[in-house]
Amino acid sequence: MYGLIGRMLAVPGKREELLAVMQQGSVVMPGCLSYVLARDPASEDAIWITEVWDSKENHAASLQIPEVRETIDRAMPLIARFAEHFETEPVGGIGI
Repeated sequence: MYGLIGRMLAVPGKREELLAVMQQGSVVMPGCLSYVLARDPASEDAIWITEVWDSKENHAASLQIPEVRETIDRAMPLIARFAEHFETEPVGGIGI
């Protein structure tokens, strides 16, 4: 399996709009076992994204899905910066 955990900073005051865009753009993505969006309670502009995939290749392929590309294009103006990014190797858990 392949995992990603990322912390993203929204443009000040745009976190809820960014979360809405990302939630609306969530589609079935082959190989995606878990995709979680969360507010960072320590920062009014930060969000966390946690993903679990069956493979790194399926994650890369998901970035070419038209709905995903459209969501990325709509989200980019709302993103101030990508603050942190971690790759992981999930071994199991509930829901995966």
